[in-house]
Amino acid sequence: MGIGLKEFERIDDLQFKGLKIIQDPRKFCFGTDAVLLSHFAGIRKGDVVADLGTGTGIIPILLAGRSEDARITGLEIQPDMADMARRSIELNDLEGRVKIVEGDIKHAPELLGRNRYTLVVSNPPYKKSGSGKVNPSDCIAVARHEILCTLEDVVEAASVLLVPYGRFAMVQQSDRLADIIWAMRKASLEPKRVQMVHPRPLKPPNLVLIEGMKHSRSHLKWLPPLYVYDENGQYTEELIEIYHMKPKDL
Repeated sequence: MGIGLKEFERIDDLQFKGLKIIQDPRKFCFGTDAVLLSHFAGIRKGDVVADLGTGTGIIPILLAGRSEDARITGLEIQPDMADMARRSIELNDLEGRVKIVEGDIKHAPELLGRNRYTLVVSNPPYKKSGSGKVNPSDCIAVARHEILCTLEDVVEAASVLLVPYGRFAMVQQSDRLADIIWAMRKASLEPKRVQMVHPRPLKPPNLVLIEGMKHSRSHLKWLPPLYVYDENGQYTEELIEIYHMKPKDL
């Protein structure tokens, strides 16, 4: 196919419908949170999707594997990450269904269009600006810390992009749940589904998956907690199913 790899880049097999992704291990590589979000988002037939802060394009690629007729746009501010995402889209022959736009989430309505999307997803930076140690690698710092955008920026952009009753799904650290609900309601996104993610049984959650709906009535559904590992330190059956893995592959 002639997809050129740059120094330090590699092609990783996603073990799902033959999909692959280009990553640079020196920079930010996708994690379990992106896979969980792509599953939780519940993409539907005919969805028009935007992924805010797409990184190397992992979520659009996984969503494209889940729905063959959805149209997906990933927005990424970092040029090198956007370039890797575009080449991964080409690597998977997804150019007709997925595109990558380079730009700032704060300018998402101008870049992507207002009131056009039925589903918006985001795996935004977890750390508030000024909290925690900032990684000296710019790519990793931008991905993990609110340097270029805040939680409120992401939620507000999602609301403007969505059609009425469109859905917004995101993953965040569990300790920011109150911030998320406040930001969603401020942006006319009513929280509809919440699922807490625990590293293992009897451990407190470290991630939260949440969906809001634009201009919807109040009705919040709590999904059963999701455990990543069982008591023996093995992946749970639910996580294996989400990853489309067989036990022998782990």
